[in-house]
Amino acid sequence: MHIARIHRQGRQLAVFVAALATAAAFAGDAPPRPDHPAAKGHQLDRSGSKQVGKASFYAPQFAGRKMADGTPMDPREDNAASKTLPLGTKARVTNLETGRSAEVTIQDRGPYVDGRIVDLSPATAAKIGLTQQAGIAPVEVAPISVPLPDGTTRLGIAANDR
Repeated sequence: MHIARIHRQGRQLAVFVAALATAAAFAGDAPPRPDHPAAKGHQLDRSGSKQVGKASFYAPQFAGRKMADGTPMDPREDNAASKTLPLGTKARVTNLETGRSAEVTIQDRGPYVDGRIVDLSPATAAKIGLTQQAGIAPVEVAPISVPLPDGTTRLGIAANDR
């Protein structure tokens, strides 16, 4: 009887761990924190359509900090933050002043400043000609691939431009 109870508890624990893992897998796909004033009204955009707005880049103190997808922010990698694109989205970011582009992966949430649509790593900012002196630049963010909740991927507007 004691062994049967241990097996039952083991099965319950396995179900709990599986549910927790499933929740964690989708947690990064959640919309921005609804309690943050700049995030109000933002929905995830899975359309694959381009966005035009302003880009800024991560300040040096964010290096090594955990991003929304759980990985540490590496200023040498092509990572980015978006309030509306799902985590894992691959996108082409083009500086509309310089015409220079770079591919990024959306791994974080933000920027939480009105009018800005993407935060870039310092490496990506340098690739597109966004300098620390300028601080912000007008950009086009064109998704290449957008992860969907069912595990599939939707091709974005920039998928054929590779």
